[in-house]
Amino acid sequence: MRDKVSHQAADLLVDWSKGDESTLKQLMPLVYDELCGMARHYMNKQPLGHTLQATGLVHEAYLKLAAGKDQQWQNCEHFLGVMAKTMRHILVDVARSKNALKNGGREIIELSNGAAISVEPSGDFAALYEALNHLAVLDNRKSRVVRMKFFAGLDVDEIAGVLKISPLTVKRDWQFARTWLLRKLTKTDSSPL
Repeated sequence: MRDKVSHQAADLLVDWSKGDESTLKQLMPLVYDELCGMARHYMNKQPLGHTLQATGLVHEAYLKLAAGKDQQWQNCEHFLGVMAKTMRHILVDVARSKNALKNGGREIIELSNGAAISVEPSGDFAALYEALNHLAVLDNRKSRVVRMKFFAGLDVDEIAGVLKISPLTVKRDWQFARTWLLRKLTKTDSSPL
């Protein structure tokens, strides 16, 4: 996001945190393209035949956020992270309600850099979500790194800024979490994770 737009968005987020709900209508045009890009990224990972479109995902996330409780925004990255989480919840809910891939086959979920997870049909996207929740119990920061990188599309430096940790720590957390998820979802390890 360009610096000037990011600064304007940050100012609007502060006003929104103070209770000025009209700022949300001013904020959305500033971040809409970024949110649509994020939504397209998510939709590309969905099984064929998914009825929800990227713009619909953005609009539904907006409606959920606008109807939500008061939020104290730290910065624009925090807002984008919450929008990413909201989009992810919407997609998980859709996947659960449709009970995706009922008739067999496996879903491949790519984590990045060629690493992929093959997920049983009964779980697909929901299985990844549940595994991330389990990881969050074990190590919340590592789970947040995965969510920001995989779902929000943030890079190492952006994640480091949001979490207030070093980029090297982000890289280490990502490597650990990716390996843990691969083992958890492919069930190659017989020991409890």
